[in-house]
Amino acid sequence: MTPVPQSRRRRPEDSPLSKRSRAILAAVVRSYVERGEPVSSLWLTRHGRFGVSSATVRNTMAELEHLGYVHQPHTSAGRVPTDRGYRCYVDLLLEARRPARSSANVEARLRRASTVDDLLTNVSHELSRASHSLGFALAPSGDAAAFRQIDFVPLDRQRVLVVVVSATGQVSHKVVDLPEAMRPVDLTQAANYLNGEFAGLPLCDVRAAILERLEQERTLYDALRARALRLARDTFQDLPESLLFVQGTPLLLDDASDGDDPSSIASLRSLFAMIEEKGRLVRLLSRYIDDPGLTIIIGTEHRTQNLQSLSLIASTYFDGRQTGCVGIIGPRRMRYARSIAAVDGVSRTVSHLLGPTDGGAWTN
Repeated sequence: MTPVPQSRRRRPEDSPLSKRSRAILAAVVRSYVERGEPVSSLWLTRHGRFGVSSATVRNTMAELEHLGYVHQPHTSAGRVPTDRGYRCYVDLLLEARRPARSSANVEARLRRASTVDDLLTNVSHELSRASHSLGFALAPSGDAAAFRQIDFVPLDRQRVLVVVVSATGQVSHKVVDLPEAMRPVDLTQAANYLNGEFAGLPLCDVRAAILERLEQERTLYDALRARALRLARDTFQDLPESLLFVQGTPLLLDDASDGDDPSSIASLRSLFAMIEEKGRLVRLLSRYIDDPGLTIIIGTEHRTQNLQSLSLIASTYFDGRQTGCVGIIGPRRMRYARSIAAVDGVSRTVSHLLGPTDGGAWTN
């Protein structure tokens, strides 16, 4: 299913549900999120304060189930929200929400960072703590940044650690296998050649230029230059285009172990594999976050099937030059109101701290 971006979500007044049905559905979601138990019509009648009879609540619950907003996991149990039910509830929250701001304490903690990387690390930690889920911060795309320098650090005769630095100070590391042994002096000369040829170009243009030169006649280059270009090609072909900062993976494991959805463990395995590779997760997040503002992906709205027991809340920020994003990945049974407010508030704070007003005080 294609994700429903904020700009295309169904408005509550367009919903086939009546105002009462939406209120009862919202109560089901809130109760299930807080208690983790199926919600019965009897419980809603006692605690919901809807001002209607238990029969009316029971009939409304049956209607919600018929329309696919809730389902009954066991014949004798109450109902739990479906992804469609969560979506309707989230759209109600978005319709009523006001722009959020981070608390003064959160902003003060974020201001303590001395570099942009430190700031984004702290952002992922604050979001994880606020949501009890995985918090992330995605730096602006490296393709939009210029290449500053590359360094090769020999690890042994067959492997080298490659360090790539962008003009904005973003640092990426990658271990590359050498097809043939290279002396440290050869690695230094190779780095000097690449820095002299490509410094100042956008990273995407560096990739293209390296491939273009490798396709030309080999006789145009001496052996050292040819090896330098091959080493650069192996470096840039899988290098993540953005820096990703992640905190809170143990919290997701805690939620999965407490839940009763066996698909959660499979989703977490897939997510953790993406986190290990980072490039895959960066590409996934970049596809989801095409438009500025808030994006929410719930369960089966994920394009990646292995993540369909998780939800994602993300919001973009602007540093005065480029756009990045911050967000939360957690179980579908998450506290959406709190998480949306946290993501929205932190993204606005990051835009403020990195924007033209405060941004000059930050280093990379």
